[in-house]
This record gives sequence, structure tokens and C-alpha cells, in this order.
Amino acid sequence: MKALVIFDSNFGNTKKIAETISKKLDIDTKVLSVSDFNVKELEGIKLLIVGSPVNAWRPTEKILKFLAGLSEGRLKGIKAASFDTKMKSFLSGDASKKISRKLQSIGAEIIIDPQSFIVKGSKGPLFEGEIEKAAEWAASIKNTI
Repeated sequence: MKALVIFDSNFGNTKKIAETISKKLDIDTKVLSVSDFNVKELEGIKLLIVGSPVNAWRPTEKILKFLAGLSEGRLKGIKAASFDTKMKSFLSGDASKKISRKLQSIGAEIIIDPQSFIVKGSKGPLFEGEIEKAAEWAASIKNTI
């Protein structure tokens, strides 16, 4: 199975989570910054994971643009999951659920609940245990596929 983990990262925290997920999936997985995305990257993938920091209560503009650029039905037959990184506050918003809903509307099959990973302050670093939490979440994805 071929997988793609696409992420945006402001301070490196979301990138660390994306890399951890990729390693734990232990399948043919490419980790790619959304800035480097080309639609050809979707060819042949069976699993797509998208991650973003929470910016102004939603995914980053780059992730929103990436999602908006995918035509309806483009992800049909592809399993998907989403995650975000955010501060520990009910006011911080949610990007992962918004990403998940958009992926599903484009035709992806959401295979696991969206997941948030917590950072200390707006720049991080990640709270202790969040990398392990990402590895466990990825293991759950692997068990699902």
C-alpha cells in the first residue's frame, strides 16, 4: 500500500508529527510539505493523511488552498485521516475536523477520527508525550488499513 502524508508547519511541530506518523505506518509512505505538493503525488496512493497547525481556528491557508484545488471525486477510493497541532485551549479552534470534512466531501473514506496534538504556546515545542501519541494514532491507522 502506498501512502502520502501532506502537512504544513509554521514552527516544525506539525512536521515532527507527520514524520512520526510516516515512520510508524511502516508502509511505502512519502512525507511532503504542502508547499511541495503536485497533483501527480496522488497517483497510486491508497492512504492520504493531511496535517496542519491551527491558525485562526482553522487549517493554514496553504492547506485550505491544497484542499480547494482537489476536484470533487478526486479522492474516491482513497482512505484518509487528518490531524492538527494546537495550543491547549478550548479557544484554539480545530483544523483536523475541518480537514476531515473536506477530504470526505472530495470522496475520501475517513478511517479514523481526526486527532489533535498539543504544543506549548503558539510556537511549541510539542508537549511531552505528543510524539508517542502520534505513534499510537498511526498504529491505529495501520491496524485499520
